[in-house]
Amino acid sequence: MIRRKKRNNFCFGTDSIGKFHRRSGGIVLLVTLVVLVVLSMLGYILSSRVAAQRHRDNYIIDYQKARYACDSAVKYALATLQDINVPPVVARPNEPDFSDLFALSEEQYQQYLEQWSYESTREAADTFDEVNNVNDVNRYDRISDYDETNDINSLTIRGPYGHEWPYITRPEEIEIGSATVRIEIEDENAKYPIGWAVIDDSEIRREAEAGFETFCEWMGLSFEEIDSLKEQLEEVAEIKPFKIEFKPITKRTPVKQATTRRSTRTRRRRTSRTRYRTQTISVAQQQVRQTKDFVKLLHSSLIDTEILARGTIVSESRKESTLKYTGMWASAKVNINTAPRHVLEAAFTFGGDADDIAEEIIEARRVKPFESIEDLKKDLFRYSSSIEKCERFITTTSSLFTIRVTAESGVAEAAAVVVVTKQGGKVQRIGLISG
Repeated sequence: MIRRKKRNNFCFGTDSIGKFHRRSGGIVLLVTLVVLVVLSMLGYILSSRVAAQRHRDNYIIDYQKARYACDSAVKYALATLQDINVPPVVARPNEPDFSDLFALSEEQYQQYLEQWSYESTREAADTFDEVNNVNDVNRYDRISDYDETNDINSLTIRGPYGHEWPYITRPEEIEIGSATVRIEIEDENAKYPIGWAVIDDSEIRREAEAGFETFCEWMGLSFEEIDSLKEQLEEVAEIKPFKIEFKPITKRTPVKQATTRRSTRTRRRRTSRTRYRTQTISVAQQQVRQTKDFVKLLHSSLIDTEILARGTIVSESRKESTLKYTGMWASAKVNINTAPRHVLEAAFTFGGDADDIAEEIIEARRVKPFESIEDLKKDLFRYSSSIEKCERFITTTSSLFTIRVTAESGVAEAAAVVVVTKQGGKVQRIGLISG
């Protein structure tokens, strides 16, 4: 009995030790797993922070390269615009006009291109018949070859300067260091001057509002959006109303006082005399000052540009929005040779017969651009009285331009928009927005 009891105790002790070892092994394994998980998490956090820091460092380097390339491109564009004259407006008698592209849906736009391609092919065939044998068996092969080269996707509807509206030159892409830079120069006088909506002349205030509403309705804005923009522009007008006509201003400003001393036996007495300087502020200087002020106001939080920038038509080949056709840089006149239909109608609202005059201008300028407002009056003599009322709002040459520069280097991008006035060979920078 005693042996059994000892044997039983011995056996019981062996099982306890085995269970203890198994439990200890499990605890060790669990601790090991926890340690490994903690170490892996620490390694992941550390590697993530290192990668993030490296990414930030690379971004800073790329942005500095893009910023330098952008600034260099702006200087290059300013020098180029100063050295060359504004390209002349080209005739486009046998080409589709750019004036109504903003109102075409993508389906209508493609049909427009197909019709142009078809007409171009037929003209090529007729020309071939005139100079070659109509019975030539190779005639249809040559026409077919022309159809293949006249692919719709390759067709571009030229603007007034021979490039897409509103560019005055073909957008240029250059390499500066490791950055790719794109330079675009736009004609601001071809757009609707939003300053007209806050004009200070009470006699034409009603016409100005009607022109603004006409423009907005053409662009498909709702009545609520138009009313919202009006309220925002009224706030701008309270700060600074927009002027169309200026007169030279003469100002007298005090200069540094001249002091003389008179000595006596008992004391010294000082006498002072105030001098004034006469300064004349020219019309051009006042216009530049107004433009600078409105550049700040129109690009402030007072104007909700999201309404204007919302895409009306967005596709692979087109990006239409109200902002694209809106002059946000305080232009005062519209160039009748370069403005699309809805901008022309808004400009001639001040005189009446706006839609008829716009149609006549669009048809006439395709053959020969107008050289002066007097030429416009002669060609459209039926509307001469209406044109005279609009004379201070229209021009035949542009003088206000925007230079848009975008630079990309690696993952970083830098951009700048510069507005300039050009009178002859003199270019003056008025405003700059960079980001």
